[in-house]
Amino acid sequence: MTSLDTRSTTTDVLRFPQGFRWGTATAAYQIEGAAEEDGRTPSIWDTFSRTPGKVRNGDTGDIAADHYHRLDEDIELMRRLGVSDYRFSVAWPRVQPTGRGPAVQRGLDFYRRMVDGLLDAGIRPVATLYHWDLPQELEDAGGWPERDTAYRFAEYAGIVADALGDRVATWTTLNEPWCSAFLGYGSGVHAPGRTSPLASLRAAHHLNLAHGLAVGALRRAVPVTAQVSLTLNLHAVRPLSPDPADVDAARRIDAVGNRVFLDPVFHGRLPEDLVRDTAAVTDWSFVEDGDLATASAPIDALGINYYSPTVVGAGSSESPSPWAGAERHVRFVPAPGPRTAMDWPVDADGLHSLLLRLRDELPRVPLIITENGAAYDDYADPSGHVKDPERITYLRAHLAAVHRAIQDGADVQGYFLWSLLDNFEWAYGYSKRFGIVHVDFATQRRTFKDSAHWYADVIARGGMQV
Repeated sequence: MTSLDTRSTTTDVLRFPQGFRWGTATAAYQIEGAAEEDGRTPSIWDTFSRTPGKVRNGDTGDIAADHYHRLDEDIELMRRLGVSDYRFSVAWPRVQPTGRGPAVQRGLDFYRRMVDGLLDAGIRPVATLYHWDLPQELEDAGGWPERDTAYRFAEYAGIVADALGDRVATWTTLNEPWCSAFLGYGSGVHAPGRTSPLASLRAAHHLNLAHGLAVGALRRAVPVTAQVSLTLNLHAVRPLSPDPADVDAARRIDAVGNRVFLDPVFHGRLPEDLVRDTAAVTDWSFVEDGDLATASAPIDALGINYYSPTVVGAGSSESPSPWAGAERHVRFVPAPGPRTAMDWPVDADGLHSLLLRLRDELPRVPLIITENGAAYDDYADPSGHVKDPERITYLRAHLAAVHRAIQDGADVQGYFLWSLLDNFEWAYGYSKRFGIVHVDFATQRRTFKDSAHWYADVIARGGMQV
């Protein structure tokens, strides 16, 4: 691990390690638009967003931030920011519209142009293969609860790797499989909108299997120097009190929120307590011999997405929920302190504690913060200026937490701010803004917010002025 300067007394900057990766991140469905161009077919999010009542204001990603047509402009924004890396996702239905068979070259050409443009701008491309946009035809065939979807994903991974592997040095198989499984098939608040605890657990397993199969597909196609990773939105779970019932509630959420992925991927096993907790839902017979060995194929780094902590106590919560039956024993308690426009608590200590947990549990696995940021109700004033001091305060606190974790021995190698652009925020539509670049969706005009100027200064300094 690279050594860390703590605080420079001469420049008064909280410095990060030399070579630390400063990036920003987006997702295909949230920004690309061009939903029906160049052979792209519907994903589950196209279907879900076009279903009345599923997305606020009836918003869809049909146009989004029109990134498909404004690629060069957006790369120039990143160049001006000075980022070293850009994390993007590849839209599966743009590359392989039915989820089967040969690629559509027009779809791959868009990502070829993106990667070439990033490299020309001196920015390393970081490709995520799946950020929730499953081809609708695969959902019609059963989606992630069905085993075949994992094999289709591995085929798709190989197609993209063959096309871009000579120019992309960092790959992520899945983004937040917890959301795909438990929000998509458990609570139904995300696409495809199903509400089945059994389906959510089956989906979680098949996402783990898909990850492992995709690792194999990537290893066969990309140079040995390429980095292969997975991104998880691990929950920083805290019990409300030391009472054993509250501690057990936290254990239950940790099992279905974190260890349902950590244990198969890094230890080749299912959490025994999760299997016990969900016995009324399933006997896990859909886990076949060899699946866990496949899921635990070695990877080079773990991506961490963090926004806020989770506080729980003994009790019960409403159903349908994303917690596969755990909600019968758990109540969720609002954390104290300030909140973002998403009504999420602001607590950077949760990120610090999560990183130290991973330092201890996965000591040989490098970590990357692949998403961190906040939505606030910012807007362009009549002069075009976008002030967002709350976002800067949020980012400053969380970067300080990352710095502190590195001092404490966590091997954190980079930070990707979410997000580059205001975008389609899933079930919230365009009502929530996470970007450091303001997007006027009526005109598609881009404007640096104050937070963008602040982040550019952080990158230029290699740390934060304090």
